Amino acid sequence: MSPLRFVAMGDSLTEGIGDPVADGWRGWAALLATGLAPPERDVEFHNVAVSGSQTADVLNRQLPEALVLRPDLVSVIIGVNDTLRCTFDIQAVAARLDQIYAAATRQGAHLLTACLPDPGAMLGLPGALARPLARRQRAVNAVVHALSERYGAVHLHLAEDEWVGDRALWSADRLHPGERGHRLVAARFHALLAARGLAAGSPPSCEPQLPLPARSASLWWLATAGTGWVARRCTDLLPQLLTLAADEVRHQVRGSSARLDLSASHAVAAALATLSAAEQPDAA
Repeated sequence: MSPLRFVAMGDSLTEGIGDPVADGWRGWAALLATGLAPPERDVEFHNVAVSGSQTADVLNRQLPEALVLRPDLVSVIIGVNDTLRCTFDIQAVAARLDQIYAAATRQGAHLLTACLPDPGAMLGLPGALARPLARRQRAVNAVVHALSERYGAVHLHLAEDEWVGDRALWSADRLHPGERGHRLVAARFHALLAARGLAAGSPPSCEPQLPLPARSASLWWLATAGTGWVARRCTDLLPQLLTLAADEVRHQVRGSSARLDLSASHAVAAALATLSAAEQPDAA
């Protein structure tokens, strides 16, 4: 029996940041891989995700590597880092995701996707700074939802869920799941796959092997590495984010904040309409 090939693409979430093992990081995808097939069938697991990646990195670097492996199952969880850049363009993000999903499924692979919580809320940023990031992440999630349905993906809803507010599931950095969080994501994906007959092994255990990170560890991360993380991510975003925040406050004072949400919704609709229009010649 040929092995089941599973390739995971994405950023730090899929790389496994927050779930340490002796030789580095493990993560939800590696945990899921152990339960995809029955004992008599081998699983070939390849994790090509790289921390900090954006949709362009997945399209241009990770996807070619993944396609060579001809996976039976491929996960694509990406987009948060796009929202943290001044170059953010939902139409470009949508076009890249469409290309990635299409290329993966064209080879016959089953696709795994997920929507994600916005980083501003996870970091606890002030409202005027957090809302523009939240709006961007909602736009990305809306695109992921629509394209996941189009390509028949196994989609996991992680954006608005009880797990977001459960600090026991998150690592000290408050941005990546801890071991418990990664195990939860793996178990939920396994349940969705099993319901479709795509996972025949035992589900990953939700019981952690490591203790919860102490609150002191969270505070230490925020005071040291966390400061550096924010500085690196905001080098090109901060000037624009301050402009977005000022615009946010201005609309709030005027009572016209709904216009910003409406504008974001129109941008998502336009991006998806563009993709649909591009498919029409092939459909004919």
